[in-house]
Amino acid sequence: MIKKIKFKNFKITSDHGAAMMLFAIFVFFVSTTIIAGISRPAVREFTITKNTFDSKQAYFLAESGAEDALYRIKNGMQIGASETLVLGSTTATTTITTLGNGDKQILTLGDADDHQRKVNMVLGQGLGAAFNYGMQVGTGGATITNSAGIIGNLYSNGPILGFNNAYVNGTAISANSSTTNVDQSFGSGTPASDNVFGNAFSTEDVAQSFKLNTTAYADSIQFYIKKVNSGNGLGVRIVSDQSGSPSTNVLTTGQEYNSPMTKIIPDTLTTNYQWVKIYFTTRAQLTAGTTYWIVLDAPNSQASNYFIIGGDTGYANGTAKIGSAMSQSWSQLGVNTDLFFSISTTTGTWGSIRGFASGASYVNDAYSHSMTAVKSNGTMKCKVGQLSAGNNKACDTSYDDPVAAPYPISDQDITDAKAVALAGGTSGSISLSGGATQSIGPKKIVGNVSVASGTTLNVTGTLWITGTLTVTGGVVQLDPSYGSNSGMIIVDGLTTISGTSNFLGSGTTDSSIAVVSTNVANPAITLSNSAGSVILMAPNGGVTVNNTAHANQITAKYLTLNNSATVTYLAGLVNTNFTSGPSGGWNLKSWKETQ
Repeated sequence: MIKKIKFKNFKITSDHGAAMMLFAIFVFFVSTTIIAGISRPAVREFTITKNTFDSKQAYFLAESGAEDALYRIKNGMQIGASETLVLGSTTATTTITTLGNGDKQILTLGDADDHQRKVNMVLGQGLGAAFNYGMQVGTGGATITNSAGIIGNLYSNGPILGFNNAYVNGTAISANSSTTNVDQSFGSGTPASDNVFGNAFSTEDVAQSFKLNTTAYADSIQFYIKKVNSGNGLGVRIVSDQSGSPSTNVLTTGQEYNSPMTKIIPDTLTTNYQWVKIYFTTRAQLTAGTTYWIVLDAPNSQASNYFIIGGDTGYANGTAKIGSAMSQSWSQLGVNTDLFFSISTTTGTWGSIRGFASGASYVNDAYSHSMTAVKSNGTMKCKVGQLSAGNNKACDTSYDDPVAAPYPISDQDITDAKAVALAGGTSGSISLSGGATQSIGPKKIVGNVSVASGTTLNVTGTLWITGTLTVTGGVVQLDPSYGSNSGMIIVDGLTTISGTSNFLGSGTTDSSIAVVSTNVANPAITLSNSAGSVILMAPNGGVTVNNTAHANQITAKYLTLNNSATVTYLAGLVNTNFTSGPSGGWNLKSWKETQ
């Protein structure tokens, strides 16, 4: 007997219901199979695309890490044995190894979502030097006068001075000759005492005494300080000691804000504690073990606008006082309270640029510790030197001071080059006249070399001249066998280049000739009267260029450009390779992917 199920007026048997259920299940599985068949290639394609993208990303990361290491090594920059670049969740890990033959291996592993690619690079010690600037000057600094200038960049480890329409049509950088050192420091964390000053005449100033461990120049100072409401102008200075209190003998003042009172700009302070750094405007030499005072002077005292400086007890080399510098009335601050402070010193000189603001004088970009009377057509970066210092714009003070840069060729490089010349034998003095031509090198010349007008000295290898080099209208050229490489002449005596003299490479692009003086005189090299195109180097002496003469690059301890002299930097000099000369650079021997 078949049981009937009634739903109002519609009737269906249980057998019919089972059939329909089986049919629905069948349709479901067929549909699922079709959908899976359609979606599987799409999923596979997406996976392939993502894997390919991650793989390429890993490769480009590996190349980036290798190129970063290559750039640092070739330019003598600091780099560790292992470096890691991080971009989001991806990384490039570079390992640098010195091989047995002196080569350097740069191995970089790029990793993007567990997809890894590896790049292997090998550098060999080459015969090269990187001349990155039109002029690179040592601690003696550069002096540019009477419409002389540089078409290119100038990097000086000493001051840069300009007079009478001097110019630098590029970036002028004057570096500090040494790094700074924190000689005295006291206080950290939350201050034990909050010391109010600048709120009344009797408490408008605070002072902290200190003694240095090492005789040096004051560079900068830091305080842990905050303001209440808008604050007021705050002067900072170092003074000598007078009977256990600050004297009126000012040794140096803080960063210039507005004349005549040197101030911290209150807007740079907040109502919360912060360490504020102030640079000194003049170089005051402070003697180790001698008591000096740092004075914070708030001359416009107001009951509602004042300052609070953090303090504590325990500084062994001084104490703090509060009072009025104007009336010279001081009293002890709290019970043996000292201010939170640190003072940095330097044993070298600050970088400085000045005198490029009159007439047609200018620099494009300027970068130094201090700027005075500078007209910049670009950016100006300095710690000391605002509009009141005669500059045409305020400095961007957010940059650290530039540091001294090494010469492109070291003393050891010069010694190695002399050995190459000596290996070619020795000869006596050479004096060319009457249209003569002589080929020579490598050779050590014991004596002098003179090249008169109408004559040619053809250099076939590195020359070492123990006496003087005098070129008066003649030609000094590299032999065509140098190809794209450059050559070097080392001179122990004075070098004088004048008249219509000309220095030529081998005739191939990027080939140059460098005259390197080991003499300590200033000038050790004199270039005058349209004397031609040459690289000049006097790492221990001076170079003077006069009377419309020009050079492609100059490196010297002292540099003087006079009377429309010009240095026009050639971009190709950055990759100058010397043959039969010193090992100065790194050349790429191989570059390949290994994984």
